[in-house]
Amino acid sequence: METEKRGSVRYQGAPPGYFERRGLRRYAGVGSLWALGVGAVISGDFFGWNFGLAAGGFGGLLVATVVITALYVGLCFSVAEMSAALPHTGGAYSFARSSMGPWGAYVTGLAENMEYILTPAVIVVGIGGYLGAIFETPDAWAPLWWLCTYALFVGLNSTGVEVTFRFTVAITLVALAILGVFFVGALAHFDLPTHGPVPDANGIPSWFPNGWEGVFAALPFAIWFYLAIEQLPLAAEEARAPQRDLPRGLLLGLATLVVTAFATLVLSSGIAPGAAALGQSDEPLFDGFRTILGDGVGARVLAGLAVAGLVASFHSIVFAYGRQIYSLSRAGYFPRWLSLTHPVRRTPQRALLVGGALGYAVALAIHSTGPDHPVGAVLLNMAVFGAVISYALQMLSFLLLRWRLPEMERPYRSPLGVPGALLALLISGVTLVALFASDPIYQRVVAAAAVWYLLGLLWFACVGRHQLLRSPEEAFALEARQGADD
Repeated sequence: METEKRGSVRYQGAPPGYFERRGLRRYAGVGSLWALGVGAVISGDFFGWNFGLAAGGFGGLLVATVVITALYVGLCFSVAEMSAALPHTGGAYSFARSSMGPWGAYVTGLAENMEYILTPAVIVVGIGGYLGAIFETPDAWAPLWWLCTYALFVGLNSTGVEVTFRFTVAITLVALAILGVFFVGALAHFDLPTHGPVPDANGIPSWFPNGWEGVFAALPFAIWFYLAIEQLPLAAEEARAPQRDLPRGLLLGLATLVVTAFATLVLSSGIAPGAAALGQSDEPLFDGFRTILGDGVGARVLAGLAVAGLVASFHSIVFAYGRQIYSLSRAGYFPRWLSLTHPVRRTPQRALLVGGALGYAVALAIHSTGPDHPVGAVLLNMAVFGAVISYALQMLSFLLLRWRLPEMERPYRSPLGVPGALLALLISGVTLVALFASDPIYQRVVAAAAVWYLLGLLWFACVGRHQLLRSPEEAFALEARQGADD
């Protein structure tokens, strides 16, 4: 097979029919993309954010949420510009490929891969917690709930893009409706001065029980209100008009999530059982519905429906990791057999299955270590580790693209420009430091995530860099860099 060496990497010629066996199907409009972005994140209002109350109290988490909102505003405007200019399924990897070359592409893609493999694992723990509370099953059943959830939604995502997006729209609207019911119901019980303070080390209720260190420690949990909204560019090759609709869907989704994030934080903390109890809960919205409706059938029915929020995110991020693995393997960064799509449904079923198996295995491994720390909180920190590295690298890509390829066609330009990207880059770096400055158990699991990252880099250094192919994003990057050099 013909090869071409470029710097430290080597490109191989694609066999006959290679890309034809790896085709996707265009379907999504701006409404479907909005639902995919919101759906990917909405579980953060149902589960995960509340661990930040234990880390920093209500005041600490509130300040952390303001900071993280600024991060995502800068991030999303920058990603909107890049996604319109580079509408490839690779998303963050394709941005980095055009700005930093194949090594930068792989480092960015691997960080994003960690985020999207581990985020569904966090969410599936939340689904198991809600289902276990509703049906009163023992903790030993949790891995079974997780396995059933993975099997159902990996299967659903494999049936075709039309079914995937129709379900995404429906389940996202249901999740938002459930949050709306909760917000309205919570108003009648709202008393933030009574329920919001969390006892400090001396047992005295405080808005900032751990001081400003608590704000720092709460940053990774505040990210859960927004984590994965940036996945939308992964749908570029399945969107009907990506240059127009990707920025619109992304920014409309961000606006929706800003409203739900602050409403969830304030209203949930302002009713019984209060912020202190919610900081330890695996089903915080269920606890809120118990306050609003009592511990009867009505609360259980709504809690059952509340699983819709977790399902929306789980389903949407299964879509994301499938496309992310597909894109990297199509270009040879990961083993190429992972990028084969179904000959009729045109879905990357191998990537979906392998990504699901990895996520389930990690959740099961952490579950088997014992009950000292919530599995969801541990996995959340690992997912955030990958996310903030990816965010920092995407902002670096934005800055380099503005500098190195100023003439590149940009159908949408970020109104925040370079300052917005620099702000997002700074906050990403601070959050990464916060992960290593947190609870010792979280330090160990983040270190484990770092080992995963290093093993991935070793794969590319020894194998992957010698077997790249000119996929659409690779070809675009090579041509753009050549034009810039000329």
